[in-house]
This record gives sequence, C-alpha cells and structure tokens, in this order.
Amino acid sequence: MKPIVRVPLFAAVAATLLVGCDRAPKLEGVDPATQTAAEIADPAPPVTGREAPQFQFSDDDIGIALAPTPGFALRRDFTRDSLSGGAWKTFAAPDVRGEPLVALVLDGSDKITSAELRVGTSTDSHAVVTCLDPPEGATTEAPDEIRIDGQPFRHFRAADAAMSHYQSVDAYRSVRNGRCIAIDLRVTGTRPEVYDPPATPPFDEATAHARLQEALGAVRITR
Repeated sequence: MKPIVRVPLFAAVAATLLVGCDRAPKLEGVDPATQTAAEIADPAPPVTGREAPQFQFSDDDIGIALAPTPGFALRRDFTRDSLSGGAWKTFAAPDVRGEPLVALVLDGSDKITSAELRVGTSTDSHAVVTCLDPPEGATTEAPDEIRIDGQPFRHFRAADAAMSHYQSVDAYRSVRNGRCIAIDLRVTGTRPEVYDPPATPPFDEATAHARLQEALGAVRITR
C-alpha cells in the first residue's frame, strides 16, 4: 500500500495559479479555504463607482444646465447680498416677476468680496419684451453679442455703488422658449476701508471676474 502524500495548502494554491494565463480557473472539489486563497491571489477587477454626473444642475423645462465647476459652490437662491434683494436678475424692475434659478458662488466669497454666477428666468410679458435691453444709466459700454454654448446672448457690463457697497456685473440675456434667460456674473462687496482696521478681501475684483468667466463655460443650453 502506497503512503498518502499530503500537499500543503499553499502548494496547492501555487499550482492552481500556474494554470491558465488570464485568471485562475474555478477549483472544483477543492475545500473553501483553498478557493478563497486562489481568489485573493487573483482578485476580480474592482467594481467601479458610478460615472461622474454630466451636470451638477439641470432644468429640462427651461433648457439650462451647469456642468461640474471646481472651485464653486452651487446655491438655489440669490439672498447673499443686500444690493440685489434676491431678485431674479441684476437691476430687475421691482414689478416684474421672475425666478432665481441657480447660482455658482466662488469659494472664499464673504461679506467683503463675493463673486457669483447667477441664472434667473422670467415669463413675464414685460420681462420678455425688454429682456435684451440694458438698464439705463448702469452700463459702462455698448452692448455686444456673444455665444454661450453656441447660442447667441446679448452682453453688457454694468456697475452700481452705494456709500460702502458696490457691484460690478457682466450680464448676458437671451429670449428662449418664450422666456427671458438672465445670466449674471456679479462681483459685489463692501469697501474694505469702511472696517476698522481695514478688512482684507478674499480675492481682488480682477481675479473674481476671471474666475466667473471660467465658470461661464459650464453653462449648457439644452433646449
């Protein structure tokens, strides 16, 4: 009678891994410990998470979306400064109804200096008729036309200031699907010298406007 030769577990696993080029084969009739060891030695490909979302905001009815925008926080209201009063667009007439839709707030924005990309909309008949008109007395140069995601928008620059507060705006307007679309790149704040000692802004106006122009590239016209 021939003696029984016992093969150590690690040797059985090693021999199994030598069979085949791609993955270790399923081991039939082998105890669970050996099977587990083989799977650890030759693990299955990792399960990947869900793909990054195409948009961080999307409204299919209005036809506006925002691609992910590093360095900005998404907000659903326009209530972070006293100059706009939460209106749906900059320099909106108080008797014209509209809807604040979404805002991208530049990281670091505070009460000294804040930078936001705001998207608002209105189906009010007066708002639609006057959508492309810049506010009287606020523009600093003649309006022009630019394209956002391939679609034409009327563009103008405007500014306003109180004794201690100010705002500087690049405004973009378009009439689409029976409504006025307003995109505002707003830099607002309190003049640092009104504080004692003078406050330090989180960023200067030039940097804020440059970052907002980058964020404008995240706007998608979907309808």
